[in-house]
Amino acid sequence: MALIGVRARPGAIAVARRLAGHLARGLAMILVVTSVNFVIIRNIPGDPIAARYEKLVEQGMSPDQAERATAVLYGFLPKGSLWEQYADYMGGLLTLDLGQSLSTPGAEVTGMLAAAATWTVIPVLAGTLLSFLLGVTMGVYAAIRRSGRLGDVLAISGSLLHGVPQYVLALLLGAIFTTLWPILPGSGTADIMIEPGLSVEYAGSLIQHATLPVLTYALASYGGWILAMKSSVVTVLGDDFILAAELRGLTRGIIFRYVARNAILPLFTILALSLGLLFGGAIFIERIFTYPGLGLLLLDSITGRDYALMGGAFLLITVAIVIANIVADMLYTVIDPRVRSGEESA
Repeated sequence: MALIGVRARPGAIAVARRLAGHLARGLAMILVVTSVNFVIIRNIPGDPIAARYEKLVEQGMSPDQAERATAVLYGFLPKGSLWEQYADYMGGLLTLDLGQSLSTPGAEVTGMLAAAATWTVIPVLAGTLLSFLLGVTMGVYAAIRRSGRLGDVLAISGSLLHGVPQYVLALLLGAIFTTLWPILPGSGTADIMIEPGLSVEYAGSLIQHATLPVLTYALASYGGWILAMKSSVVTVLGDDFILAAELRGLTRGIIFRYVARNAILPLFTILALSLGLLFGGAIFIERIFTYPGLGLLLLDSITGRDYALMGGAFLLITVAIVIANIVADMLYTVIDPRVRSGEESA
């Protein structure tokens, strides 16, 4: 029985080529950013090991004794030239070994990042999606009713929230809901009196402690989404196909769906990039609410000159942004027929 060959669709081939190109460029970008970060970070003056070594020498130890004592404390010392350290670091990346933290002796950077990511991804993801859905919906109404009072109120609220820094919102919400109206906890991830585990009580405590960070991040992002969606809708309303739909007598409901669908397309790219940036954490929000996420960990690594932890955090952010860009581009290809038709005809 003869085998029947199956030809791949031209559109599928174009998408595969596009994805392969993105992956190749993404890997090259990750390599370049990682290398640049490695050189810059290791040229920052001072680190915890050098500070402890100098302190021991000042206390009367000889340089050899101070070096041995520091090696015992931290478990290791940077060996070799900068290029040898770079070769060791890049070799470790192949096995996801990012080295040991300098500010926390004995702690692996990979484990510290994984633990911090648990406390960052869910709150920041929840805040981003909440602000996106609310901002997009209100942005459509702000554009449709832009000549009325509702449109003015929505546009002004978006502009005000967009102009307020995250740390100001965090301080304001913290003062309201922990001092003036103390109904929410203002720090930590859960009540220390509750034993961690799969229990309703512990889950409720986690939600209570995450409420203020999520609310702060959502309000800080809401203004940008509503203004971007309003601008996009106003632009689409001036397109020729909307005028043609009105001349054909289509109902306002159908026109509204056309407008919203076309206006929201550019915002998907911004959303994907925002999801990539969430691995950087919300530094000011996590610092104010003492929420042990990636943002707080990155800030502590910078202030502590922990270049191993800094490098790992920057690598994680770079990988997340590259992946977010690839997902955004491929998602845009799927949801926008014009992009697909252009690829098939290429």
